[in-house]
Amino acid sequence: MSALVVREADFSDLEAIVRLYETDTLSSRPDRWSPETQAAYSAAFARIATSEDHALFVAERGGAVVGTLQATYVPCLKGTASARIRLEAVVVDERARSGGIGAAMVAAAEDWGRARGARFVELSSGERRVDAHRFYARLGYDRTQFGFKKELS
Repeated sequence: MSALVVREADFSDLEAIVRLYETDTLSSRPDRWSPETQAAYSAAFARIATSEDHALFVAERGGAVVGTLQATYVPCLKGTASARIRLEAVVVDERARSGGIGAAMVAAAEDWGRARGARFVELSSGERRVDAHRFYARLGYDRTQFGFKKELS
């Protein structure tokens, strides 16, 4: 088995990232890579890639993208100005799960946050994602709050 590489994504990874999102059967807003959606994904990627407060990571094995996550640096006044990072869209190819890929990506994101002075990492996970909940608990994450969201129209 070839070595796992976790790195910040570049534009050439975009389709592979969205293809990973497509496999998320629990999402209420499914993603689809197509000629009609490519421009929106490209624009979002450009905004992420040009911001020092955002990082999009990929895990690559044997030249193939097998995982991704997005990290956002959030400066805060609360908690004596305790900056944090927020993890989003943590996805590992279902054929490659339970092999340490998710843990390696989370560790890379934590290192990225630490280097920026973040003191905490936060994330949310849908109620039905019980496997993900066990995964985060194994990595030392505590369930500390309820999450809420509202779609803006």
